[in-house]
Formats: sequence, structure tokens, C-alpha cells
Amino acid sequence: MTVAAVYDIHGNLPALEAVLAEIRSENIDQIIVGGDVVPGPMPRETLMCLLQVATPIHFIYGNGEVAVLAEMEGKDPAVPEQIREAIRWTARQLTSDDRRVLASWPKTVRLEINGVGEVLFCHATPQNENDIFTRLTPDDRLLPIFENCNADVVVCGHTHMKFDRKIGKVRVINAGSVGMPFGRPGANWLLLGPDVRFQHTVYNLQSAAERIRRTNYPQAQEFAERNVLRSPSEEQMLKAFAGTELKPLASTPDRRTG
Repeated sequence: MTVAAVYDIHGNLPALEAVLAEIRSENIDQIIVGGDVVPGPMPRETLMCLLQVATPIHFIYGNGEVAVLAEMEGKDPAVPEQIREAIRWTARQLTSDDRRVLASWPKTVRLEINGVGEVLFCHATPQNENDIFTRLTPDDRLLPIFENCNADVVVCGHTHMKFDRKIGKVRVINAGSVGMPFGRPGANWLLLGPDVRFQHTVYNLQSAAERIRRTNYPQAQEFAERNVLRSPSEEQMLKAFAGTELKPLASTPDRRTG
């Protein structure tokens, strides 16, 4: 069995379309969508695109879905002020049916993948969708989180930077981001079975940026310029995350408990 792991799409429909075209050409057996389909410039179109995929697909939720669901349910999403407008706008684009779809997604998914072993898919860490860690985070901070997860491999996302490292006996892999990569522009995703391969999909960035600019997304221009045409460097983001490692970037409540 081969599995594609696509994470952190953030409403970037052109990037998703390019990745799905590659997935179809690879004849991949299953797809894992690892959270943060939203928020972003084309939230409903992106969700509809994923729901129409013929390949068997599993979804898990990320901190983005938690924040958007809180907004849709009339709660106050605990997010930084600079992204509140984007959360509100995204929530207004989605329907009550979309809300039920997002609310049905689980926190984690487990799959047995030939050649890879038992794989646990989560958004940030197995304990929650907000934890921040990178390839540089010391093992001693991470061992309590990963040592009892009962998996050979954990696949995560959230920080938009791909890596492959061992934490104790567990192999932990960040799939990178489809829609908002840090590092080289394009779309990053992961292919599992019978080995593990990082994938980078090149797509028409100028066309994608123009499509995004034509949306009413409140940060459309910034998204097109800083997340599509150009991307923050890994070095920049490692410095930015250094003070927040294993501290929630935004302490969003569990949507099922409030």
C-alpha cells in the first residue's frame, strides 16, 4: 500500500490541484489529509476538491479547523489578533454542511504501511494540534510526548517545514506544507510505502498568485506574494519558532469540549 500525506493546504487550491494530479499519476492507494485545509484564500473550493477525490481519503483536523469551527459555532477562537480577520472570513465562506464535515474529522489516524510499519498521523503532536517543534528541538523535550505513542512512525505537519528525525525509538517525519511551505516555493508532501519519500510539486506560481489575488480573502495580496511567489526561509522560521517550541502558538480549545 502507498499513502500520500498532504498537510497544511491553507486554502491554496492551485497547489492542491497540482499535488492531486501527481498523486493520480503515481496510482497511490490512499491519501491522508493532515489538517489545516482551512483557513486560506479558497477554503470552500479546497474542501470541495478534496471531498470529490476518488482515491480513498482520511482526514484529521488541525488548529486551523479548530479555530474556524469555533468561529462558526459563535465562540471566540483563541488565535493571534493578526489572523482573526482571516478566521472570520473563512468561517463566513463555509456552510452548515461544511461545518459538520470539519467537525467529523478525528484527531489522529493510524495505518499499517508495508515497509514503513505502524504509522500514526497527527497534525502537530499526538497530544494536541498546537504543539510546535522543529528538527532542532532537543530530544528531552519530545520524549515524553512520543515515547508511548505505540507507533513505528509519526507523521506530522503544523510548522510547514519537512524533516525526518528519531525521537527515542520513534521515527518522526514532518510532511511539510502543500499551500504555505517554508523554504523553496512549490508544494511539499510525503509519499509512504514501501519507503518514505519527500515530494516537491512544482506548479505555475504566477497563475496561482493571480487566482488568489482575485479572491476576497482579506490577506490575499500578502498570501500571493509571501506564501506562493516567495516563501519565508527555513532559517527565518527556525528562529521565529525557537521561543515557542512545545508551547501552543494559539491555545485553541478542543472543539468537542469548548
